Amino acid sequence: MPTPDLAPISTFWDSSADAFDQEPDHGLRSPQVRAAWWLRLTQWLPSGASDILDLGCGTGSLMLLLAQQGHRPTGVDLSPRMIDQAARKLGEAGLSAPLLLGDAGDPPVAAGARFDAVLVRHLLWTLPAPEEALRRWLALLRPGGRLVLVEGRWAAPGDPPYAAAAPPLPWLGGVPAERLTAALAPMARVVHHERLTDPALWGRPVTDERYVLIARPSPEQEREREREQLSASPAA
Repeated sequence: MPTPDLAPISTFWDSSADAFDQEPDHGLRSPQVRAAWWLRLTQWLPSGASDILDLGCGTGSLMLLLAQQGHRPTGVDLSPRMIDQAARKLGEAGLSAPLLLGDAGDPPVAAGARFDAVLVRHLLWTLPAPEEALRRWLALLRPGGRLVLVEGRWAAPGDPPYAAAAPPLPWLGGVPAERLTAALAPMARVVHHERLTDPALWGRPVTDERYVLIARPSPEQEREREREQLSASPAA
């Protein structure tokens, strides 16, 4: 299949970067909102210092929390202006972390790179091939790793695309938890599902569907990955 043209999506987010943090759950400027996300990250991610891949990192608000919690985050975003904002935010806090410009659906990480967790917040709806992305993300996990998907459904089918000339987006407006669970079933097992109705997370009450799914690769997939790694290793 031809690679979709993602330039309209990148342009859209570039134009949104300066105002992005005005949303309470984007900028995490409110101490209450910040504390709510801090707590959830401690519950969803490994307790020890870990390598975390933050896909669609935006202006780096979650990356900042991750770094402050002692993790080693790597961020990926399609928008150069978002990456610039994230670098500035981390720098102002006296922190640094790798920031990669590119398609979060097919992360431009180094060959062989693996992570203890892959964190994705409100990204799947922007991807032309979300189920292919899920498979790629699971393949980036170390044994025992987890895929943390903060998602929701906040728009009706048939809504116009958010970026003019964007390629078709199967999950435009979000994806219900039931649909996402079904998409994961052939490749991973969902180990946690939680509705995110706490207004502190969003800075306001919400009535649409918001949730987190945490998934781990199926045992069969992990065994297949181990076989692939062994076959790729140079002979002793």
